[in-house]
Amino acid sequence: MLIKEMPLTERPRERLLKYGSSNLSNEELLAIILKNGTKGVSVKEIALQVLKKVKKLENLKDINIHTFDNIKGLGTVKKIELLALLELGKRIYLESSLLDNIKYNNPNLIYQANKSLFIGLKQEYFYVLYLDTKKKLIERKLLFMGTIDKSLIHPREVFKNAYLCSASSFICLHNHPSGDVIPSKADLEVTNALVKIGKLQGIELVDHIIVSDKNYYSFYEKHLI
Repeated sequence: MLIKEMPLTERPRERLLKYGSSNLSNEELLAIILKNGTKGVSVKEIALQVLKKVKKLENLKDINIHTFDNIKGLGTVKKIELLALLELGKRIYLESSLLDNIKYNNPNLIYQANKSLFIGLKQEYFYVLYLDTKKKLIERKLLFMGTIDKSLIHPREVFKNAYLCSASSFICLHNHPSGDVIPSKADLEVTNALVKIGKLQGIELVDHIIVSDKNYYSFYEKHLI
């Protein structure tokens, strides 16, 4: 049944207004986000197909632009809007009290708080976490994408942003899409360069953490910093 053929009291938007968002089903909430269906297919049916595809709601966090290619009525625009909304949800979570209250001196906590940044990525992303004198987060900044290489990760960019946010120290965080978190030769070279320059500049590199979906490698824990 198309939404316009449903009684007003059964339409997702009207139900949200009457009962509140917390009382709607996953299917109804997703239907509101997707807005409308296509010829012969209601938006609720599209929402149901999306949920069947991911099997569990938590798997929505792992989708990409091609996950729902075979679902009729879910075009590029709707996919982009859905991805944008999910990314915003991730950022809301990351900006929550978990990040506000964490003291960035524990590699495992740092990994747990930031690992969702790397879900589903097929290339390496290099973030820098800038900290104040109490090891609290000032800013998290994505500086580089692609294969990690000393010539690409220029210390100038790392320290320029440290000065701009008045950071006292920083932590580097990047992923290995292969799942193998053992540092490469380039990882070691980059880390050593940042340690040396950090000592000269008075802005300490606290740790460099390499992450995968299920594991991490901390240079600090391995006594390499």
